[in-house]
Amino acid sequence: MPLTEFQAEVALRLSDQRTEDSHLAGGAALHLEPNSVRFSNDLDYFHDSEVRVASAFAQDRQALEAHGYTIEIEMNQPGYIRAVVSRAKERTKIEWAHDSAWRFMPVVKDPRVGFRLHPIDLAVNKVLALAGRDEPRDFLDIMHIDETILPLGALCWAAAGKDPGFTPRSLLELLRRRGRYRPEDFARLRTTKPVDLPSLKTRWLAMLERAEEFVTQRPPEELGCLYWSTVLGCFVEPSPGEPAALHYGRPGGVLPRTVES
Repeated sequence: MPLTEFQAEVALRLSDQRTEDSHLAGGAALHLEPNSVRFSNDLDYFHDSEVRVASAFAQDRQALEAHGYTIEIEMNQPGYIRAVVSRAKERTKIEWAHDSAWRFMPVVKDPRVGFRLHPIDLAVNKVLALAGRDEPRDFLDIMHIDETILPLGALCWAAAGKDPGFTPRSLLELLRRRGRYRPEDFARLRTTKPVDLPSLKTRWLAMLERAEEFVTQRPPEELGCLYWSTVLGCFVEPSPGEPAALHYGRPGGVLPRTVES
C-alpha cells in the first residue's frame, strides 16, 4: 500500500521543492509501491547538510502554509526538524534530517514525491536501522525487502561499505537478536494484512541462514560492494562463480558499471 491519502497529498504538494540533496527517504519512500506491507507513520526528508535541512524546511513550511496547512514544530535542532502538518481533521508527522550523501545509487525522480532515495539505498539503510534498534516496523520492512528488492545477505555485505564500523557477520549477529516479538508489538502498525508471526519467524530464521552462507562465501577483497547482473539489469545476490559487476558507493551515488568481475 502507498502513503495515506493525506500523506500523498502533502508529498505531492512538496514535490516541487525536492532536489537531489533534499529527497524523500525512510519508510514513506520504501512503501510508495502498491505491493508494500504497511503504511508509514510519517514523511522523512533527507538532506546532504545541516544547512540544507534548515533551508528545505523554510521552503516547505512556506509552501504548506500558503495552501492552508498548519505546521506545529515538535523539535528544531541543527540537522533535524520534526513537525506535525495538519489541515481540517487530517494530520501527519514530517521530519527533515541530515544524512550522509554517501550512497550506492543516485536519487530517483518520482512524479508522486519529487525526488526519493533509490530502493537499494533504502534497503541498505533499513538493514543498518534494524541492526541498531529493535523495532517491529523495521523487522517487517526487512522481510519485505528480502523478497522484493535484494536478499538479506547481499544487503549486509553492502552495508559494511556504507558503515565500515560493521562487518557483514557483525551485522548478522545483531540481526539475530531481533525477531523476538509478540502479536501486540505489531498492533500499533498499519499493515496491509494481518501479521502471521509464526510464519514470519520461520522465514526470518531461514533468511539469516541464507545470509550467513552468502557472506561466508564472498571474497574478502570485495567487501562493501553490491553485485550488478548485466544480464538481468539489476542488483543480485550471486552464487559462487556467477559473474556479476562489483558496484561500490560514493557521495551522491553512481550508476552501475557494465564490467563484470
